[in-house]
Amino acid sequence: MTTRPTRRRTIAGAIAACLAFAAPLPASAQQAGDTLGRILREGVLKVGVRADYRPWGFRNPAGEFVGMEIEMAKDVAATLGVRPEFVPVVAANRMQFLAQGQIDLMIATMSDTAERRRVVGIVHPNYYSSGFNVLLPKQVTTSDWNALRGRQLCAIQGAWYNRPATERYGVEILAFTGIAEVETALRQRRCVGWLYDDNLIAVMLASGQWNDFHMPLPSQSDTPWGLAVRLDDLDKPWGRFMSGMVAYWHRSGKLLAWEKEAGIAESAFLRRMHEALKDHIQ
Repeated sequence: MTTRPTRRRTIAGAIAACLAFAAPLPASAQQAGDTLGRILREGVLKVGVRADYRPWGFRNPAGEFVGMEIEMAKDVAATLGVRPEFVPVVAANRMQFLAQGQIDLMIATMSDTAERRRVVGIVHPNYYSSGFNVLLPKQVTTSDWNALRGRQLCAIQGAWYNRPATERYGVEILAFTGIAEVETALRQRRCVGWLYDDNLIAVMLASGQWNDFHMPLPSQSDTPWGLAVRLDDLDKPWGRFMSGMVAYWHRSGKLLAWEKEAGIAESAFLRRMHEALKDHIQ
């Protein structure tokens, strides 16, 4: 029977062989620490995930991390033959946790923006996509974003769409660090609506727990999501390995399968990526 350390050495050798055919690494990258090698040596992959973003990442009643992004993280660990260690993060601290070395990988519903690329290494291809919208009480029937000008919306601190919503439509943001705080504030009518990810609003409305609310506005700024490694790992073996993982998930249809298992309506982005990358020769 193959021991776990031996299996990790075998995996490491296979990865090294694959990377040998890739473009050579810059000298500065070669001299830096090898994150992938350390993960394999230690046998642990520390992943920053959401614990409050159902159904992408959350805790079940037993306190276990579950959701679509948790399945992604588990698959990375299983491929490497290591143990996944989940570290809960929120929008306000996820990039800092990664940059500071508290986690090796971040899969935490993060949209890919130019500003964020200067802080962390966002891996391509992207693995998901969404826009932003507002969860509103059914008494608010407008379909015009400009009708919300000067009105206060609850939102998550650090969400990328807070700024464009403010700049384009003149809304005022009442920001909170966690989902539970936003839900409480909205139900207490401390804000007129919840500025949020449009995919997640659709999931909330389908749950039957938000029957007094709806999403009458058109979604804005469809933006891809990216998982991330540390910035100096992006063009090194660890970043390249994760790029291959995401491409494989699209090609194999795993992301579509995980999305379905999580009860999320099929994403046009995932379907398009799968069709583009799947093997057309059968």
